[in-house]
Amino acid sequence: MNIPTWITVSRLLGVPLLLVLLQAPTPVQRWWAAGIFVVAAGTDWLDGYLARRLDQVTDLGKFLDPLVDKLLVLAPLLMLIELDQVPAWGVFLIVAREITIAGWRVSPALQGGAVPGANLWGKAKTVVQIAAIALLIAPLPPLWEVPAQVLFWLAVVLTLVSGLVYLWPQLKPSPVP
Repeated sequence: MNIPTWITVSRLLGVPLLLVLLQAPTPVQRWWAAGIFVVAAGTDWLDGYLARRLDQVTDLGKFLDPLVDKLLVLAPLLMLIELDQVPAWGVFLIVAREITIAGWRVSPALQGGAVPGANLWGKAKTVVQIAAIALLIAPLPPLWEVPAQVLFWLAVVLTLVSGLVYLWPQLKPSPVP
């Protein structure tokens, strides 16, 4: 495994910490969780940058990176359902898209083909999800509740749109020779 892939794997360490800190969080625990989440999410940019800069882009990295991203995003979202900050059906839409795209990505890899990377819509979706989750985790004043919810729903919409944009070209029937 190369350095970018190790960074991707290290991002997983944040997931159990988030689950523990958000179980019955105090404001201090929420700040810690928000900080850990933002730092872990920031490593997503770092591993991608290093992989391109060091010419170490691998199929393993292209597979693991989005998988780890999904775990890092879904763990706090599930805790936010438990904390009654987001509705389960909104998170379900995110989970359904993520599982669908992950399955779609695995298919070429299992057949010995290249694993397709994330597109611009997928990257935008990830940024908005990270911002929404960070705002929802942090114990901010009530003034921030509406912007956090708006970002959450924007993340849901971008998640669905990015899934459609990813799948649409691949769902078109191939021309018959």
